[in-house]
Amino acid sequence: MSDVTLKNVRKSYGALEVIHGIDLDIRSGEFVVFVGPSGCGKSTLLRMIAGLEAISGGDIGIGGRVVNNVPSPQRGIAMVFQSYALYPHMSVYENMAFGLRLSKAPQAEIDRRVNEAARILQIESYLSRMPKQLSGGQRQRVAIGRAIVRDPKVFLFDEPLSNLDAALRAQTRVEIAKLHETLDATMIYVTHDQVEAMTLADKIVVLNAGVIEQVGTPLELYRSPANTFVAEFIGGNKMNLLPVKGSASGVALPNGRTVPFAGSDLSHAVTLGVRPEHLERVGADSAQISGAVEVIEQLGEFAIVHFRTREGDEMTIKLGGAPDIALHEDIHVALDPAVGHVFDDAGRALRAPAG
Repeated sequence: MSDVTLKNVRKSYGALEVIHGIDLDIRSGEFVVFVGPSGCGKSTLLRMIAGLEAISGGDIGIGGRVVNNVPSPQRGIAMVFQSYALYPHMSVYENMAFGLRLSKAPQAEIDRRVNEAARILQIESYLSRMPKQLSGGQRQRVAIGRAIVRDPKVFLFDEPLSNLDAALRAQTRVEIAKLHETLDATMIYVTHDQVEAMTLADKIVVLNAGVIEQVGTPLELYRSPANTFVAEFIGGNKMNLLPVKGSASGVALPNGRTVPFAGSDLSHAVTLGVRPEHLERVGADSAQISGAVEVIEQLGEFAIVHFRTREGDEMTIKLGGAPDIALHEDIHVALDPAVGHVFDDAGRALRAPAG
């Protein structure tokens, strides 16, 4: 059993509290990602689970046992850091075997574990090399292999892909996903990159200023964000948020046009959210919102067009292929109420699209 439980976990530095009573249950075998902006507390929370940071209050449980006062090496965890932290004077084999040697494991057991981890990570041919002879991606695989050989209850990853270039990040992300499937181990992964969170996680924990904003599957967070913070943070492109005036039957846009929402009393609505991929470019006669193009990000298969509405709001729309549009040109868009999100004055969701 390798479940992880956090009950009212707090962390303070003197009078400054940075983690404000976190409650979280992570089931055995789950891949859970902590995501949020810099300074939100995700790495601090991971380090407290690892035993590298003392907690100021609450309980942390691993495998059904409270580990508040258990030293890190005895918690049954293995951690992979952003920096590879390999010993430069040791070969790949020696780096992976080092922890087992310290624990006085038999040589046959060390050989078995190192060779098995190397096979899983496809680094058998690197075992005799020195770290300086490896690429960044290969070094990160060695660091992961060093964690695997410990046969931990829980793997902890602290932004492990941050030092890799874009191509290697994508490749290593796939390898980590395959590793989880192979090992069927509990994994907790910290990142500020919501694309990593969306593609890797069974469950995402969105953190902000030391509190949990929402917990759910990637699609749950994408389709039904609990508030405007999650709505803007989760998704390939930032959600558009427009100030509106709510009514019993819909919302009025800044330009006075009404977007009806059947069956919803939105009297307390103050913000309408719509994702760039859910806006449609239309002719001027069919437009609900119009503006002028300010930036075009051409990404090959699609383009992200940034425009400013005539009322001064900044918005983006995702258009397929290479759209026929130019800077400073007028653009006209419409939205389907079925894909609209509505929030109250506290940023809480009043309505999310169905399905």
